[in-house]
Amino acid sequence: MFVHGHRLAALVILALAVVSCAGVSRHQPTLPSGLLDVRLDAGEADAALTILDKRASGAAITATDWDRLFATQGYRRLKEREEAMGRAFTDSAFREFLLSDTLLSRVPLLDRALPLLERLDVSGAAGRAQRYLPAGTPLRARLYLEIKPVTNSFVHTGSDSTPSIFLYVNPRQSAAQLENTVAHELHHIGVNGACRDQAPSHVAPGPAMLLRFLGAFAEGQAMLAAAGGPNVHPHAADDDTIKARWDRDVASAPAHIAELSRFFTAVLDGRISSADSVQRQAMTYFGVQGPWYTVGWLMASTIERELGHDALMRVLCEPTQFLLLYNAAARQENARGASRPLWDPGLLGRLNDLHTAS
Repeated sequence: MFVHGHRLAALVILALAVVSCAGVSRHQPTLPSGLLDVRLDAGEADAALTILDKRASGAAITATDWDRLFATQGYRRLKEREEAMGRAFTDSAFREFLLSDTLLSRVPLLDRALPLLERLDVSGAAGRAQRYLPAGTPLRARLYLEIKPVTNSFVHTGSDSTPSIFLYVNPRQSAAQLENTVAHELHHIGVNGACRDQAPSHVAPGPAMLLRFLGAFAEGQAMLAAAGGPNVHPHAADDDTIKARWDRDVASAPAHIAELSRFFTAVLDGRISSADSVQRQAMTYFGVQGPWYTVGWLMASTIERELGHDALMRVLCEPTQFLLLYNAAARQENARGASRPLWDPGLLGRLNDLHTAS
């Protein structure tokens, strides 16, 4: 089994390094309990924006306003995560952030954006993610809308053992774009639950790390899941420049497969032997949306179009079988005049032998 790209990135960083009613958003769509339990909590963003609105209007900010913010689940989980990462995170520093002049200038944008983002179609995002997971895979997560100093979104599992997606409130992001992001991250969470990581045994450190990183093609599988199908553009909700960049990078798949093949071969031949060296090189293929995304999406979408959805699901947790099945699907499509790039069969045989040996 494997660790997918998102979890690998988290592992690299880590290697280097009773809720009050006030904490629950007034907008909290909830999926039925059971296999699906995904909830949106905008409590932190609501409480922070209340303080910002008071600043903008000249109203007095009370101790109750600050207490309400600091008691929200979203704030408490964010603080827990930052402390786990070894980063300083204090109530006083967060207070200074909310009282900054820079943030005050963004209040009108946040006032317009937050109500739209709070109406996120949680059920739709979770449904798209679950459709691309093995049957019976449970999907449980909490989604926290956050007004916070760092403008990023990420996944973290805290002391409550519930995977959490922290979503930065970006006024320039539409509800459709946020839904796509959520579906993508929910797919990663589902894959982590469905595909248990097992450290390869009797395999040298470099090749063992390579086997783990083959799971990074899950980034492309998550792009497919978030889009909703192989015939939907992965960036349908984004502007034309982002679509064009994606299309250009997918068109470069032959060159990227050739580059990845050279990397895989160097590891198998022992020319890249240490786990750290494999890790450093593999991390370069993430980028904004590098080959782990584009080549992974090309393979997953080709398999689904040619061989069917069930065929794709059967290899979701087996990266070497995923590559082998893609070759079969690509040959079938190429027989009708397409020109899908192929992996070298000899290389795939060596990877499969390595996987079997582990």
